[in-house]
Amino acid sequence: MSVTVYSARSIITMDPSCPTATHVAVKDGKILSVGTLEEVSMWGDYQLDTQFADKVLMPGMIEGHSHILEGALWDHAYVGYYDRLGPDGTTHKGLTDLETVIEKLKELDAALPDPDTPLVGWGFDPIFFGGTRVKASDLDRVSTTRPIILLHASLHLINTNSEVLRRSEIDRSINLDVVFKDEKGEPTGEFASMVGIYLATKGIDFDMMGASTSPQSLRNFANLCRLAGVTTVTDLHSDLNEQTVARYVAETSKPDYPCRLVTAFGGTLMPPAEGLARVQAAQKHNTDKARFGLVKLVADGSIQGFTARLKWPGYFNGNANGLWYIEPSALASTIKTYHDAGHQIHIHTNGNETTEAVIEALEEVLRESPWGDHRHTLQHCQMADEAQFSRMADLGIGVNLFSNHIYYWGDLHYTTILGPDRANKIDNAGAALKNGVALAIHSDAPITPIDPLFTAWCAINRTTSTGRVLGGEEETLDLDEALYTITMGAARSLKMDSEVGSIEVGKWADFAVLEDDPYELGPENLKDVRVWGTVLGGRIFSNEG
Repeated sequence: MSVTVYSARSIITMDPSCPTATHVAVKDGKILSVGTLEEVSMWGDYQLDTQFADKVLMPGMIEGHSHILEGALWDHAYVGYYDRLGPDGTTHKGLTDLETVIEKLKELDAALPDPDTPLVGWGFDPIFFGGTRVKASDLDRVSTTRPIILLHASLHLINTNSEVLRRSEIDRSINLDVVFKDEKGEPTGEFASMVGIYLATKGIDFDMMGASTSPQSLRNFANLCRLAGVTTVTDLHSDLNEQTVARYVAETSKPDYPCRLVTAFGGTLMPPAEGLARVQAAQKHNTDKARFGLVKLVADGSIQGFTARLKWPGYFNGNANGLWYIEPSALASTIKTYHDAGHQIHIHTNGNETTEAVIEALEEVLRESPWGDHRHTLQHCQMADEAQFSRMADLGIGVNLFSNHIYYWGDLHYTTILGPDRANKIDNAGAALKNGVALAIHSDAPITPIDPLFTAWCAINRTTSTGRVLGGEEETLDLDEALYTITMGAARSLKMDSEVGSIEVGKWADFAVLEDDPYELGPENLKDVRVWGTVLGGRIFSNEG
């Protein structure tokens, strides 16, 4: 295959030995050379492509924690508080009070011809409405005969109307902490965790995860990645059944699929021995664009949903402590099954009590089964303190912080959920780096939108949606550090740093093509950098249609 040399206004390489360049040579979908035209042309004959001559290239950005469900949810109603960009580039306006949500659901109910078709809203978060807990009776105002469910933005909670309760046979006899009840002991229509969501929806035709693997969902997901300059993306919790694996491989193998998909097995979906067999079977189908082998464990819930586990003094508003999705006594044995088989593990720990328990479990496992380059990674890990980061560094544990959370929920953390002291240190990327912890940052889409440049802006500026700045310089990243976290930092967290994350010889020719130079706009304007499109393995994907 011939050599193509791309010229650019600037190339941000993320390679410290050659930080910037003007030309990159590509052959067989990989990077052959980076530097000046004189340098890259030393390889011999080439074809010069100048279509990026007025643009900026940087490594294709990497979304190290997201979920393929983002693609499927666009078949349903977005009812979130903030404006949201859809996979077709259309902006969907946020709904800022419960009455507006109810009215939108009424319009959608009237438009659905089949009365048995569930009406699904997603992105919902009543904490923005004064913290009122939504009840089945609220959704009964839309319909008492059609099943209605609202997925919270965190995806750790769900609200339903009375018809869903009836069809799923949910009544006062069910005594589980994932089924919320009123003062009379009656189910309110609110459920927590994967167990609660299963109980709520088992009586209706709603397969949330199954729908997410459809070709259209996978395509929606990829389009959102392309719009944001992402070329490697994760589905960080999947059952990896045979149909799912086949669909992922089939769709990503198409030449016009614009990103690499890294999928983690949901290790809390079944007993560890059974799960190990499942993930190892999936690994046999690895390709350049579909990667399996990671394991994801979910140890607690959502901070803003009050289902995360917090150390003393607990929630600022006095709410009861959250839920253990894996009991602390079972953490080490669950981790060890996958660790001993050589699988890298990503562990969801939102609250600081959960982070502490997981660090203890990992230390126990590593004491028994040392592994020098395990790169086990704590995901979200939003409340970690200096002592916990120090222990992570000593144990070789990485962290992928949910920096977007600062913007979307930072104000509520400050006033309601955590209080000023802990809110000012949430998602403390500065402390992670200072203590030598391998760092990435993420969106957790569909919890928040895929947009790594915005995520990096959050980690730099630590500004909430109302303009409050949380913390000080100790908690922030500079521009170089932030760009590293969404490229090489994320690549390292996925054990893909030999393949992607920088523009250097031998790696895939995966680029984000930018209209603006992040260094010219500066860190305060990083979220405003315009993305023209992407390049994946030398193939160009434009956002311009």
